[in-house]
Amino acid sequence: MTQAVPVSPSPVNPPATPTADAAAHGAAPAAPVARVAKPRPSRRRAEHNHPTLQSGRPEDRLSIRLLQAVDVCFARIYHRVNVLSPLRLPKHGPAILICNHVSGLDPMLIQSVCPRLIVWMMAKEYYDIPVLRTIFRTVEAIPVDRGGRDLAATRAALRALEAGRILGVFPEGKIETSHQLLPFQTGVALMAIKAGVPVYPAYLDGTQRGKAMLHAFLYPNVASLAFGPKVETGAGGSTSKEVLQAVTERFTESVEGLRGLTDRSKPGRWPPEDRP
Repeated sequence: MTQAVPVSPSPVNPPATPTADAAAHGAAPAAPVARVAKPRPSRRRAEHNHPTLQSGRPEDRLSIRLLQAVDVCFARIYHRVNVLSPLRLPKHGPAILICNHVSGLDPMLIQSVCPRLIVWMMAKEYYDIPVLRTIFRTVEAIPVDRGGRDLAATRAALRALEAGRILGVFPEGKIETSHQLLPFQTGVALMAIKAGVPVYPAYLDGTQRGKAMLHAFLYPNVASLAFGPKVETGAGGSTSKEVLQAVTERFTESVEGLRGLTDRSKPGRWPPEDRP
C-alpha cells in the first residue's frame, strides 16, 4: 500500500489565504505575496543618443586631432575661408559660440579655424545618418529633435558646458532663406544664463549660401567669417520670459553687427546674384 507523503507549500507560491486546518490550530495566516514594482524607465533612456563626455581636453585625443586635420584640409584647402576678424574664443573653459546659418557646410568651415573642439548642436535627422553617426559621436555633437522642445538636448548641452566645452549653436534653428537673419530662439539665452558662461558671436557668408547640402560639400566654395567680442547676459540669473527675450535681442544685434565686415570683403569673389 502506497503511503502518501505530505508536501509543504512552496515558498515561491504560498497560498493566498489561510487553510481551514491552519486556522483551527491557531496558526498565523500566510503573508500575501508582495508585488514587485516594475522599475520606472529612467529619463536617461531618452538621452541614450547623446554622447558621453570623456574627461580631459578633447583636443588631446588622437581621434579628434585626426578629424581636425582632415577638416582643415577640406575646409581651408579644398574650400577657402577668409577670416576677417580674429577668433575670440577662450583657450580654456566653457563658452557658447553663436553664428548665423547659411548652409550645411557651416560647422566644418567654422571648426577649421578654431583650435578648440566645438560641440555642435545639430538636427537629429542628420545625426542619425548611419555612415556619419560614429564621427558625430566622436566630436560629441548633440542631436536636437526639431519637432518640439527637446529638453534632453538642452540637458546634454548644459553638461557639455559644465565639462568646460565650447558649445556651438545656430540660434536661427534652420538655414537662412535670404540675407536677413531669421529670428533667434531664446534657448541660447537660457543655457548661457543657467550655465553662467559668456557668448561669442560670429557671422558667416560665402558662395555656399543657399546651396543644397551635397552641392555645397562637393563643389569648392569661398567663405568669409567674422568673429566678435564676448557678450555677457547680464541677467543676474533670471530666466523670465522678458529677460530671455532681451538677452536674445542682444545676441541678434551682436551677430548682425558683424555682417558689415563680410559685406565689405572683396565683393568680386561672389557671383552678382549672390551678393548682399
